[in-house]
Amino acid sequence: MAEPRAAADVADADLGSYQAAVRLVLSHGLITARHPRPGILDRVLPWADLLARDLRDLCGYTLVATTRQVRLVRRLDGLDPSRGRVFVNRAGRAFDRRRLAYLCLVLSTFQRSRVEVSLTDIVRALTPAAQAIDGLGYDPLQGPHKAAVVDVVGWLLDRDALAVSDGSVEAWARSAEGDALFDVDHDICAALLRPARPLQHLTGAAGLLEDPHGPAAARVRRMVLERPVVYYADLDPEAAAVLRRDGLAENLARLTGTVVERRAEGVSLIDPSGSFTDRPFPGRGALARAAGLLLGKVADALDGGMLRRAAGPSDAEEQAALRARLDKAVPEDTLARGMAWDLPRFASPEVSAETLPLVERHRLEQMVQELYTEFGADSFTAAWRADPLGLLDASLAFLSDLRLVRPVPGGVLVLPAAVRYRNITQALPTPDGQIGLFAGATAQEQP
Repeated sequence: MAEPRAAADVADADLGSYQAAVRLVLSHGLITARHPRPGILDRVLPWADLLARDLRDLCGYTLVATTRQVRLVRRLDGLDPSRGRVFVNRAGRAFDRRRLAYLCLVLSTFQRSRVEVSLTDIVRALTPAAQAIDGLGYDPLQGPHKAAVVDVVGWLLDRDALAVSDGSVEAWARSAEGDALFDVDHDICAALLRPARPLQHLTGAAGLLEDPHGPAAARVRRMVLERPVVYYADLDPEAAAVLRRDGLAENLARLTGTVVERRAEGVSLIDPSGSFTDRPFPGRGALARAAGLLLGKVADALDGGMLRRAAGPSDAEEQAALRARLDKAVPEDTLARGMAWDLPRFASPEVSAETLPLVERHRLEQMVQELYTEFGADSFTAAWRADPLGLLDASLAFLSDLRLVRPVPGGVLVLPAAVRYRNITQALPTPDGQIGLFAGATAQEQP
C-alpha cells in the first residue's frame, strides 16, 4: 500500500505554518482558548480539517475540533510512564495517586452537574465516592486532602474545563466559610477523559492498547512520532521492515517539520526548534545540563574501555512487566464480566541477544561527584546544591525517558542513541547572567 502523502494539499508557502500546527496538536493533545497558551487555538483551528485527515490516514488518530477546543484522541501501542507528566499542579509537581483519583471522581460528578456549580458542591459529591474506595477517602480536616482538591481544580481551571464566576479556590482552602462558584464546560470535561474502551469492560491494562497485530505501517508511524527514538531491536520483524522502508520517516518529517536521523540501530525525528517535545535536550536548566554532562562522562568511560557489556530486558519485556503491575490494581468487584473486552494477544517477549555497555551505580555516583567538583555545587542550582545523588537519579530518569539509557538492577545500560551526544559541551552562565560563547570555559578563562 502506497504511503499517504502528508500535507498533500498544503502550499509550500504555508507548509511551515501547517507543520507548526501539527507539532502543537501532537505535543499538547488538548488545546483550548488558554491552554497551553492564549493564541495557540487560533493557530491550529484554520488547519483543523487537514490535520484531521493527515493524522487519521497516517496514524489512525481522531482529531475533534470545535471553535473552543481541539482534542487529539490517540491510539496507544504501549504504556509510557512519562505521559503521566501531563498531570502536574501549578508548581510543576506531579500528581500522586490521590490527586489522580480525585481528578477522575470530580470529572465523573460533572456528568450529572449543572452548568454552574460551587466548590462546596463538588466536594459534597466527591466525598461519598472517595470514601467508598479503600485507602482513598476524603476528610475536610486533613490538609493534604484539601490540597489535593485545590490541585485538581487548578488543573481543570488551566484547561478551561472550569471558569471561576465568583469567590476563589484559595478562600475555600483557607477557611470553612470560603467558597468558589464555577461555570462548567461539559464539552471540555468530556474531551479530557477519552479511554479507548469503557474501563468497566477491561480486565487488564492491555485493553487500553491497540491490537499488536494491527497494520504495521500505522503502528510504526505512531512510534516514530511518539517516541524520542525507535530502535529496530524493539520491533517485530514486520514493523522493523516497514521502518527501514524508504519514505515513511521522511513523510513524517514533512508532516512535522523535523529532520530524519537514521542510524544503524534505529530512527529518530530531530526538531532543531525544540518545540516538539516536553523534554528538550540538550537544553537549559540544571537537570538537562547535568544529564548532558553525565553522558559526556559515560562517553569518556566508553572510549576508555572501562565499561563491560551486559544484556538487559527488552522493550517487550518491560512493557509486559508494566502491564502486569497495573493489572494487580484492577478492581475486580467493579468489572462488568459479561461485557469484558477480549484482550489482544501480545507477542511473547523476545529477549534481545544484543548486549549493551553497562554503567554500574557506583561508577555513576563517582561521575556525579566529579561533576560537582569540576563545576562547583552552586552551578547545579539551589535545588540540587546539596543533593548530588538526587540529581543523579533525576538525570537518569530524564535520560531514560529520552531512551538514551535503560535502567537495570545495579546501574544503567547505554542505548545506541546516547552516542549522538558524546561530544556535547556545556556553556555555563557567567556572573553577569550571559551564556559563555566558549563552551566549557569559565568566565575567567574566556579571552
